[in-house]
Amino acid sequence: MAADYSQQLVQLLTRLEEWLPPAMTEADWQAHAYRWRRKDTLFGKLGYLQAVTHTSKISFADLQHIERQKNLIYDNTAHFVAGKPANNVLLTGARGTGKSSLIKACLNEFAKQGLRLVEVDKEHLTDLGDITDQLAKRPERFIIFCDDLSFEDGESGYKSLKSALDGSVAAQSDNILIYATSNRRHLLPEYMSDNESYVHTKDGEIHPGEVVEEKISLSERFGLWISFYPPKQDEYLDMVDHWLKHFDLSPEKIKAAHPEALIWALERGSRSGRVAWQFARHWAGQES
Repeated sequence: MAADYSQQLVQLLTRLEEWLPPAMTEADWQAHAYRWRRKDTLFGKLGYLQAVTHTSKISFADLQHIERQKNLIYDNTAHFVAGKPANNVLLTGARGTGKSSLIKACLNEFAKQGLRLVEVDKEHLTDLGDITDQLAKRPERFIIFCDDLSFEDGESGYKSLKSALDGSVAAQSDNILIYATSNRRHLLPEYMSDNESYVHTKDGEIHPGEVVEEKISLSERFGLWISFYPPKQDEYLDMVDHWLKHFDLSPEKIKAAHPEALIWALERGSRSGRVAWQFARHWAGQES
């Protein structure tokens, strides 16, 4: 009888385990990158870290014509890994110019020194407190990576990120930084009507309205701002050349690809590192 009850208990616990997020093992902590996920459980949606087995291999050398941006984020990350003071980083600017790739390059550059990357989607930013509680206990250095970040009015993740950056009663852990990318400098939409809250007094003093103050308060909590701009035509062609060399095309074939590379960019309405990479994949596949 006791054996039957014991077997039933084991079966019950096995079924319950299927409804719980997977626990991190020491083997999981050997990974270099993680994603924060949520799972439906008996207790509602619970978050957990999921190890990423295949990460991007992009390096700093692959990113062309953004030398100032590379130097800024390299130095900040090097200080962080070495245990020195470092800033949370906001990377903003034109699409496809290397913002996300630069953060991935940081991981490849500093992973052997203990750097780890945790990707968190915007809708999961309300879990930042739980995430940092888990990471603060570890000896590694973690960058929480929020890609393509922007908010609409009233989104809950906005307040959570503000508190995590600077504003919570709990201090930010020394082994955690937040790196975010966005096409919007202030992360929130800005409207002409926001300026109506500005008041001009008789002596000419201007008092910023509360709406405007709220919209810039989040981005100001990032200690380091790095801006990105579309490349010029010759810079774009340099990027195309780099990636075509990556695919082992001959110098003659690379030079012959330039007119098509310019047409490719024109059809997409922009020149960027991403467009150069996409063209190189297309052309290398066609020529091989």
